[in-house]
Amino acid sequence: MSELKRTLSLKDSISIVAGSMIGSGIFIVSSHIARITNSAILLILVWILAGFITLLGALSYGELSSTIPHEGGQYIYLEKIFSRKVAFLYGWTLFFVIQTGILAAVNIAMAKFLGLIFPFIDSAHKILSFGSYSFSSQQLFAILSVLFITFINSRGIKAGIITQNIFTVTKILSIVAIIVCGIFFGFNFDVLVSNFDISNNSIEFNMNTLKIISTSIVGALFASITWNNVTFVTSEIKNPKKNIKKALFIGTMLVILLYFFLNMIYLSALPLDLIKISPEDIVVAQMMQNIFGEKGLIIIAVVIAISAFGCANGMILTGSRVYYKMAKERVFFRSLAYIDRKTKVPQNSLWLQCFWICVLILWGNYSQLLDYVIYSSIIFYAVTIFGIFKMRKIYPDAKDVYRVPDFVPVVFVIFSIIIIIGLTIFKPAYTVPGLLITFAGVPVYNLWKKHRRKSINS
Repeated sequence: MSELKRTLSLKDSISIVAGSMIGSGIFIVSSHIARITNSAILLILVWILAGFITLLGALSYGELSSTIPHEGGQYIYLEKIFSRKVAFLYGWTLFFVIQTGILAAVNIAMAKFLGLIFPFIDSAHKILSFGSYSFSSQQLFAILSVLFITFINSRGIKAGIITQNIFTVTKILSIVAIIVCGIFFGFNFDVLVSNFDISNNSIEFNMNTLKIISTSIVGALFASITWNNVTFVTSEIKNPKKNIKKALFIGTMLVILLYFFLNMIYLSALPLDLIKISPEDIVVAQMMQNIFGEKGLIIIAVVIAISAFGCANGMILTGSRVYYKMAKERVFFRSLAYIDRKTKVPQNSLWLQCFWICVLILWGNYSQLLDYVIYSSIIFYAVTIFGIFKMRKIYPDAKDVYRVPDFVPVVFVIFSIIIIIGLTIFKPAYTVPGLLITFAGVPVYNLWKKHRRKSINS
């Protein structure tokens, strides 16, 4: 059986981190956060807190990747630290909820924004209807984009990473251009002062504030939740022991800073009340339209579509490697372990992932997918990072290992638990089902384990 090849450099790895993180969320969720917080100070606090949590997680994964530099990333960390069953539950949830859920949401968002340029692409434009269910042109375009991106990545890692690098650079430069435009053409000192006026930002530290933060931070975390994707392609990265930790730190810091400055630009150009009611929640479109008129709206639609495409490409490239690893260990469909001899990529894994993303596009909507994804992701992030302390005991003599101070994983886990509790209490209808999907993997794992034993003994 052919194996994956180490072809990705440090620059490629940084591109995967930043490119997978920057999707459509940063352009949408600030409007939703503003409505929940009703405060410019809390809005910025939520973004700072989300950035802080993200950075702690990335630093922690730097130690994990340095100690366990094996293919599969987070999946293999859970297997080596805890057990194959725990790792399987993560891979199972990644396939059914986390990775594919984000990809479905991102591609729906891409179609939504292109609808600003091409009115035909609209959720209200029904192509087919079956009783209470309908299929829109927006869903059709989202599915076509998933098929196209999967096809690109099925041609080989080189095709996938070239696409990733082009789109990552393009969208970073686009965000920088938006920030510059906001500073020179949209900045309004009176608006900035009014937004941050203490009289408009009454904050009390009580259960209601905890509810506001724990529910509103979902959007901010969603906008950067995929920083771990680079660990999935460990077996294709040159010198992974050093390059992954560097890519995680550089990539996440770059994105966190861009997100912070972009939100400050929003608040210096638009009153909070206008941010809350931005058409389709696209705050940046509201800002650019105020500055440049209808041309600004078209520019932003193109920028967001590019951003979403680059995010989807990075995630489709990386996610398929986890299912490939699971199949190699005979806890998932065996055919997913197939590596094409010519392209050196897991073709079957890519196309099965594509199929399930399309199913989710047909079934779900953006906000529901967001809640399912964040809840499940944070739980597994917390479990994995908590495992650092056990990992240090398992690998006490590991050489040249990068280690983070103890407070980094401890603070991450504490914040994660607070968010998990908050979401469980205040949004059970949209979060608990994700947990049920995870536990549904237990009997499935037992069946696969039983089948694996039979295969070995036969």
